[in-house]
Amino acid sequence: MAVMRSQRSTVAHAASVLPGPAHHRRLVRFTHIFSSAVRELLEIKLLQEITRDPLSLSQFHLLRAVALNGQFHSAELAGFLGVSAPAGTKNIDKLERLGFIVRHPCKEDRRVTLLSASAKGRRLVQRYEARKARSLAPVLERFSSDELRQLARLLERFSLSLIEHQEAGSALCLYCAAYCIRKCPVGRVRGGCPFERLRAAHGREKSIGGAA
Repeated sequence: MAVMRSQRSTVAHAASVLPGPAHHRRLVRFTHIFSSAVRELLEIKLLQEITRDPLSLSQFHLLRAVALNGQFHSAELAGFLGVSAPAGTKNIDKLERLGFIVRHPCKEDRRVTLLSASAKGRRLVQRYEARKARSLAPVLERFSSDELRQLARLLERFSLSLIEHQEAGSALCLYCAAYCIRKCPVGRVRGGCPFERLRAAHGREKSIGGAA
């Protein structure tokens, strides 16, 4: 009984930490549950299921961006991760060592190294997307099309409002987990998508994905 009273006291204290109405506290609690579920169940777990290679989520997001959006300059990938050039090179080296990314010279400028996804890298991304679709199918069936559209609209509004009130950074945001699209709504509240600017600077803006 003492343990149960202690647990109830802890829960009550946790609920009182965040000020405001109960429905605000409930919203914040479920936003954390939602983000944790997406990360743990739709990213980390699925990635572990489809490959035994030791890839971090950021490295997989990087691979997916290359697989879905075309070639990158080696310098672009460092910018994509928001890290220094040496740290970017370390991640590129690992992806190349695992056989997911291929280096080759740029025809226009031999001083530039281009990077593209290998057949193995593209297959990994395809397997991941297929596994994710299968995992989501029974969940999505519990909701009507109207409910899903409304949920998408509300999630977009809430996410953009949250991001809008934070200080914008200069690094690629990666809020979309590398599902890059033209005219990204997150880019609107951040003064433009850093990914689009990065690609446009190298004259390859047409390789960015179409609108969702």
